[in-house]
Amino acid sequence: MTSNDLDNSATTGAGTTRRTGRASSHGKTILIGEHAVVYGAPALVLPVIDAVVVATVTPIDDDTEGHHLESAVHTGPLDLAPAAVMPTVTAVTATLQHFGVTDRRFHVRVDSDVPTARGMGSSAAVAAAVTAAVADALGETLDVEAHHELIQACERVAHGRPSGLDARGVVADAPVWFEAGRIEPVELGAPFTFVVADTGVPGHTREAVAAVRERHDADPAAVDGVVDRIGALARRARGTLVDGDAQGLGATMDAAHDLLTALDVSSDDLDRLVGAARAADALGAKLTGGGRGGCVLALATDGEHADRIAAALRGAGAAATWTTTIGARA
Repeated sequence: MTSNDLDNSATTGAGTTRRTGRASSHGKTILIGEHAVVYGAPALVLPVIDAVVVATVTPIDDDTEGHHLESAVHTGPLDLAPAAVMPTVTAVTATLQHFGVTDRRFHVRVDSDVPTARGMGSSAAVAAAVTAAVADALGETLDVEAHHELIQACERVAHGRPSGLDARGVVADAPVWFEAGRIEPVELGAPFTFVVADTGVPGHTREAVAAVRERHDADPAAVDGVVDRIGALARRARGTLVDGDAQGLGATMDAAHDLLTALDVSSDDLDRLVGAARAADALGAKLTGGGRGGCVLALATDGEHADRIAAALRGAGAAATWTTTIGARA
């Protein structure tokens, strides 16, 4: 869900209204379907509502200055930004181009709880927040599809050929189903509480994808068999979400981790955290994302149980944890 602060206008001495734009987005993880989705299997994407990105866009009244960025990665003129923040540069320039604006300059501040290189959609989350905040500073609102296309423009700069999963997941309020290019929200039969734990080790998605491809080239029948089983787990997991069956969902998560381990995309760090979550009676636990680093996802019975799982994960070496509940009743 992307949110905006609407009470944000001010008037300069010249009488021109200048708005401070604000918007937020959040992280995402893969619930079921890592690696198999590359071979055509379905996948479930989970929003991590509690890992938040906030963008604040303030007008610069001196038109002789260029855009300015303030973030953990780069603080300074936007036109001197390093390659790592080019997707953020694109978020600003593409949004201005979308609205046909050429004469406005902004100070863009990004505050992000979403770690980079952890499979949590950091670049998409920043793009979602910044594009919406720039629009807000212009007194405009992006419709869902226009917003998605702008995020995708930023993701193409970051990743080349993005699937669109991250772009949907970082603004979603509920899990998202992806299959054969189709993306749709998943109805929930009950609230589900998850804990995400960061190993502290960057994920190595390209390396892991390449390794699975090499295994597939050497033994396509074996890898296709694993892919089919992961796809079946994704379909089963969708059914458990609709039915509100937390026990069933946990079992699919455990089975998915075992299959991903068989594809050699787990790691000692990931397995240690999965083990710690299971020892804390998690209903299910698995790696999430490309693997060989990154994050673990665990399913809890409720918020109190999630606190115990998070403590166990930190005790086992997790660098950070986030607890998120989806489908929570008001």
